[in-house]
Amino acid sequence: MLLKKLQLKTIDYKFVLPICFFLFFAPVITAQEIIPDVVAQKPVEAPTGGKLKIDGIIATVGDYIVLDSDIDKGFLEIAASGGSTKDITRCQMLGKLLEDKLYAHQAIQDSIIVSDAEVRGMMDDRLNYMIQQVGDINKVVEYYKKGSVEEFKTYFADILKEQKLASEMRDKIIKDVEITPEEVRNFFKKIPKDELPTFGAEMEVAQIVVEPKVSKEDKQKVIDRLNAIRQDVLEGSSFATKAVLYSQDPGSAPNGGYYKMTRKTPFVKEFKDVAFSLQAGEISQPFETIYGFHIIMVEKIKGQEVELRHILISPTVSEAALKEAKERITNIRNKIINKELTFAEAARTESDEKETRANGGTLVNPTTQDTRFELTKMDPTLYSQVSNLKGDEISQPLLNTDDKNKKTYKLITVTNRIDEHTADYAKDYTKIKELALKEKQINAIAKWFDNKIKDTYIKIIGEYKDCSFANNWLKK
Repeated sequence: MLLKKLQLKTIDYKFVLPICFFLFFAPVITAQEIIPDVVAQKPVEAPTGGKLKIDGIIATVGDYIVLDSDIDKGFLEIAASGGSTKDITRCQMLGKLLEDKLYAHQAIQDSIIVSDAEVRGMMDDRLNYMIQQVGDINKVVEYYKKGSVEEFKTYFADILKEQKLASEMRDKIIKDVEITPEEVRNFFKKIPKDELPTFGAEMEVAQIVVEPKVSKEDKQKVIDRLNAIRQDVLEGSSFATKAVLYSQDPGSAPNGGYYKMTRKTPFVKEFKDVAFSLQAGEISQPFETIYGFHIIMVEKIKGQEVELRHILISPTVSEAALKEAKERITNIRNKIINKELTFAEAARTESDEKETRANGGTLVNPTTQDTRFELTKMDPTLYSQVSNLKGDEISQPLLNTDDKNKKTYKLITVTNRIDEHTADYAKDYTKIKELALKEKQINAIAKWFDNKIKDTYIKIIGEYKDCSFANNWLKK
């Protein structure tokens, strides 16, 4: 029953992922606005003689409100994103909205700051995604029934700020929640044997990577090309146009190489060092990162935020370099097969991949941060490379091209195979620990809600007073 109880405790969270999309668009008011004690408006006669429902406030949480239409929008957004709403009641939807309002309200009380720069960065990311989906920002504006792009952006900024406040508050509640080995053991012991979870087939994978060497001559060709582009811009050409035409960065080239960033933006160190060393209007000399060679032009500096454009060009890997890399990795494979080296030893001494070299080539699952990959959730490309390997067989040299169009050769082997099985404490400690930690975090959040609901002004109006909520919103 323990796992079932865990599921019941999280009933208001089971649609967190689809609801997140909705939350980007739920109307909010600023934390400083005074909210009158209003009642939901009653239906009035429609011109056709039927009932026309007028939107009104149905709940207040601190300085935030929930409109009846927010619930309808929630269902529409879930359906639009392909989710099912059949098991979600209006009361559950309202419960989730109330939770997020309380998070945001308390974040302000706790002096959690969300800067305008953060909101603008989030807006740029979300708008770029939405425009990719529909093709035109005006369609987005029309869908949300706003009169102009600026009106929509103002509306959207408030929503994103509330969402960020709620997220920061949730993180603050659980950031110090830790789990001890004893607590993990007790959690596992409380699960009845006939209710132990089943974990799917998994495997552990290791790889050796060899990068083709780029000649000094090929690097110099790229540097010369970037210097020529830089000179053209200094003489009056458009940097943005040059970026569209020549930059090999798929994330920014269509937008003229444009990025907005702060010191916390997750760019490589070399890029940030150059970006924050420039003055507005200045263009950098060509410089190198792991992705290739860049030039940067800073457009604006606003406090800690920099708006810039950049051009990335990567040196072309010659056929001769590719051939040399393939010969090198083939030689490494032969040494392993001939027992001159183990795969792990070869990875430590021969692999060009820093991230896996020290661990004998072992890959880390980016989703779980452990070394196991569940077959049904494995990246399709990786699965196709390892699925036919038998025992400790080593793959033939594989030519790999990443999302930056960087070419490498690699060898892959499966170092461990775990069949589908019922949870075992020793074998599955990491997964069991995650379940135990999740339960402890949920309990911490539940305790937080119990305390904050008592101390916060909350009012629920009309038919929603009859809801049965997971939290004590009605303060009964």
